[in-house]
Amino acid sequence: MDITSQHTKIITAINAAADLIFSISHQIHAQPEIAYQEFFASGLLADALESFGFQVERGITGIPTAFRASKGNPDGPRVAFLAEYDALPELGHACGHNIIAASALSAGIGLGAIVDDLPGQVLVIGTPAEETSGAKVEMVKLGIFNDVDAALMIHPFAGNYTLTEALALDAIQVEYFGAPAHAAAAPWDGKNALDALVLLFTSLNALRQQIKPDARIHGIITHGGVAPNIIPEYTAGRFYLRAHTRTYLNELVEKFQVCVQAAAAASGTRAETSHFESSFDDMANNVTLAQRMTDYMSQSLGAGSFGTKPDSGGSSDMGDVSHVVPGINVNIDITNGQKFFPHTHEFCLAAASAYADQAMLRAGKGLALTGYDFLHDPEFRLAARAEFVASLGYQPPRQA
Repeated sequence: MDITSQHTKIITAINAAADLIFSISHQIHAQPEIAYQEFFASGLLADALESFGFQVERGITGIPTAFRASKGNPDGPRVAFLAEYDALPELGHACGHNIIAASALSAGIGLGAIVDDLPGQVLVIGTPAEETSGAKVEMVKLGIFNDVDAALMIHPFAGNYTLTEALALDAIQVEYFGAPAHAAAAPWDGKNALDALVLLFTSLNALRQQIKPDARIHGIITHGGVAPNIIPEYTAGRFYLRAHTRTYLNELVEKFQVCVQAAAAASGTRAETSHFESSFDDMANNVTLAQRMTDYMSQSLGAGSFGTKPDSGGSSDMGDVSHVVPGINVNIDITNGQKFFPHTHEFCLAAASAYADQAMLRAGKGLALTGYDFLHDPEFRLAARAEFVASLGYQPPRQA
């Protein structure tokens, strides 16, 4: 990819701020905060963006740790870099969200340095709680992305990949209600809610043989009874159901509900189900945007080669964003050839390594260069929009 003089200014601005960006990434990593408690991380990012001339709105959508920072001409096209910064319980930043936050910050600093020369606006949007209920889901519903023309972010991974494999997800709690009894003296008087939950796990294990390879069902028992000598009158479990598309996930949920009710019937108990976290949509990767970014990364920024997509993946509230605005979530290698993956202790250590620092800074530059092209080049902008519309099958209201 050719690097123009404006591109060079972007890269220079990011390099000049590198020490600050590294410091913020490491501070967030050293003080992990779980969903909706990311006051330290969101404050660090918002303060830094204000110091670089961004106007920052804190607490958007009523979420104290969400923010929206803007710089440039609001009457033109808008490109947004998305920051995540929540950590995992006990594991800390084992998903590398400190890297995501710092890359969005660096992209904002880089593109913000020249945005006054462009016809549009650069945004950095802070999005809490990706690991649980996913604040982006609520932000989409409340219209935060309605005036955005492209939403760009990265995710640290074991390897470089242009596209993200993010599955649609439903988070379902199952509760069984039975009747207690003395487990030795009169078990026949009881209705065993634990039997129901065990039967559910058994039936789900059988169901797996008949579901598509990209679908997933996994869960835990959150309440299994109170004592071995009491027939459990109440039990509960939480399950994640995932699939490559929302359409197939809806089919899978129907099969899941049949298993839930069958276990209740077999045990003589009553079942109730509810959603304990937000549902996520699958990721609609915008190849036009993603390919432009990874071309810069591999050809000009020294990131090495990129595969197309990982063999498997989890779920992300970025999927919901990608269904309302052209979006990317490029995977960036931070493990330097080691095959350990997110949500492990090893990955947490990697997220604070010197190798990850350099990968993050390159990613910030790649995001910023792609954002510049999007604001500067109407043909590129229209191509990304055309792919987005074609993938949805209809014309959303916002025009780039």
